[in-house]
Amino acid sequence: MNYGFEGKVALVTGASGGIGRASALAFAASGASVVVSDVNEAGGEETVALISATGGKAVFQRCDVSNGADVKALVARAVSEYGRLDFALNNAGINNLGSNEYDDDVWARSMGINLTGVMMCMREEAEVMMAQGKGAIVNTASINGLVGNGAQPGYTASKHGVVGLTRHGALRWAQAGIRVNCVCPGVIETPMTAPLTANPDMKKILDGMTPMGRMGKAEEIASAVMWLCSDQASFVTGHPLVVDGGATAD
Repeated sequence: MNYGFEGKVALVTGASGGIGRASALAFAASGASVVVSDVNEAGGEETVALISATGGKAVFQRCDVSNGADVKALVARAVSEYGRLDFALNNAGINNLGSNEYDDDVWARSMGINLTGVMMCMREEAEVMMAQGKGAIVNTASINGLVGNGAQPGYTASKHGVVGLTRHGALRWAQAGIRVNCVCPGVIETPMTAPLTANPDMKKILDGMTPMGRMGKAEEIASAVMWLCSDQASFVTGHPLVVDGGATAD
């Protein structure tokens, strides 16, 4: 669906693949110029190439979202390149599958990227959007930001934090014309889950984790992001939009 984002500018972190890439492509398909960001330079440049191949406009800026200087440079690049910033998807994140998240270093990395990174991105993006009087920010949380996960304390805590930050941002910037929402994906086919889905037995288990009997696709999350950024969601802010095939319905 084309949301008519011509003349608008979108910034997407974690855009070297998966949900981030799908969202960057969707923004471009609706006419927006896109600032593609990731620590994976090769993947980020590939996303830019995919956008350019369809006639869209995009540039790549390397950014470690846990680094405040990198985040400032990223948002500044959007403004210097395109003159404004209308939409932001703060999607960069990690999932330490198989790691001990009670380990100090693993815990700190989870929080630094998944939670502090979102906070720093929101902070810089909102400064630009306030000057414009309008903007839409979407953060990538997870269903593990709404329900418990007995195996991953760091991931679960960080994603609960993203939901909380989203609600905070919605209240803080509502009168400045900025809407802040988050998407809460269920089990999605992305590079993050690829090591698991390579095993047919594990793929069957993952498919069975939702009432719909399949994993979600990155493009389905991107569709939710586009709607949240569009004027069709003009009265929606502070909302954690669940896209999980019914996994949390019960």
